[in-house]
Amino acid sequence: MKNYIGGEWVQGGATVASINPSDTTDVIGDYAQATANDVGRAIDAARQTQPAWERTGLEARQSVLMQIGTELMARADELGRLLSREEGKPFAEGRGEVFRAGQFFTYYAAEVLRQIGETADSVRGGIEVDIRREPVGVVAVISPWNFPLATASWKIAPALAFGNAVVWKPANLTPAIAVAMAEIISRTALPRGVFNLVMGSGSEAGEALINHPGINAITFTGSLDIGRHVNRQAAANLARVQLEMGSKNALVIMDDCDIDLAVKHALNGAFGGSGQKCTASSRLIVHRKILDSFTQRLVAGAKAIRVGHALDEGTEMGPVVSAAQFQANLSYMESGKAEGATLLTGGEEFRSRTPGHYMTPVIFTDTHNAMRINREEIFGPITCIIPASSYEEALTITNDTSFGLTAGIITSSLARATHFRRNARSGCVMVNLPTAGTDYHVPFGGRGQSSLGPREQGRHAMHFYTTVKTSYISSGALP
Repeated sequence: MKNYIGGEWVQGGATVASINPSDTTDVIGDYAQATANDVGRAIDAARQTQPAWERTGLEARQSVLMQIGTELMARADELGRLLSREEGKPFAEGRGEVFRAGQFFTYYAAEVLRQIGETADSVRGGIEVDIRREPVGVVAVISPWNFPLATASWKIAPALAFGNAVVWKPANLTPAIAVAMAEIISRTALPRGVFNLVMGSGSEAGEALINHPGINAITFTGSLDIGRHVNRQAAANLARVQLEMGSKNALVIMDDCDIDLAVKHALNGAFGGSGQKCTASSRLIVHRKILDSFTQRLVAGAKAIRVGHALDEGTEMGPVVSAAQFQANLSYMESGKAEGATLLTGGEEFRSRTPGHYMTPVIFTDTHNAMRINREEIFGPITCIIPASSYEEALTITNDTSFGLTAGIITSSLARATHFRRNARSGCVMVNLPTAGTDYHVPFGGRGQSSLGPREQGRHAMHFYTTVKTSYISSGALP
């Protein structure tokens, strides 16, 4: 399976195998690894063809994006199966992700026709001002493995919609679904070279991409440490950056809540996608008055979650993505126990019908916010209960983090919900909902160490993918 550079499928310097985490005997395929030279060729192709794409008529650009989105949605079952096989999320989630990826493209296809500028009168007589947005140029897209198609799509679609060229480096754990999307894009009328796929390691392909002076903007989703590195390297070339990084999301459970609803949303947020979501509920801040009742029901609910092969009917939680992630999760569990947290359930290596990276949902109690398991992003099916004696204490704990992506509250009090919505220091706030789950037509992003740069998704995406031009026009004197 090759890279897609300048409109051609190109072999790389080596290959890497994509392994099914639900069945480690299942090799999905061998995928080409781009060299630094391959990345340079992709950037050169993008720079050469981007001006032609920028000049392409709006309806022609809209048609390309609509074709991509329509095909993704039509093939949601087929590609969802591939995505689940490669990443490990249950088929229902894999199918939903593919369909959502298609919606990103169709949404931004419509945005193509809404690129409307502004006009103003100058403070000088006889002069008018025209303000419009133009493409930033060549955009490097670096996407993660946990939402390998959706996250890539919400970056690639607006980049193309606003007239940019793209060089995409997907995560090396999920190359198969990346090739599938590149193949769809390759069959559109998009000029050859406007879209490029370079698979490879971060140490070679990634470094070549973020250090190249031909890149005008870098949109990255991944870990905090890598995000910081991307920011430092991009600064040398004055490339603009959009970084979505770590999180440590809190879901506050108030004493006036519907406990059944609270348990349902906590389980969804903590263990959906095997906890491998940047929006996962990794801290459950529970009012002491309902602590015992909530905890008992939460543990019972976690034990009832059906763990298994991603493609098996009835599976509610698949494996974690890799052996390395599995070991990292176990390390955090040991850290929690060493700090005095009580393991209520989970963490066992689950024996499925196939060899895979399975573990059962983990719940810790007797935790406080200074513990490592409540400070660092774990990115696995592990959640921690933190008791709070009041709403005010719960809000303080929520905001006591270096991150700030999502935060949620379960309460029947409109006053508490409103106060929380206005005072939680996070980019997204959920009221009586799981912390995970966002829409594609509104902005997404966080605060603190979770995000840097303009927001993703919705109309706000144009702030990153375009640059503003202000023109002054003198009409001259009347004849």
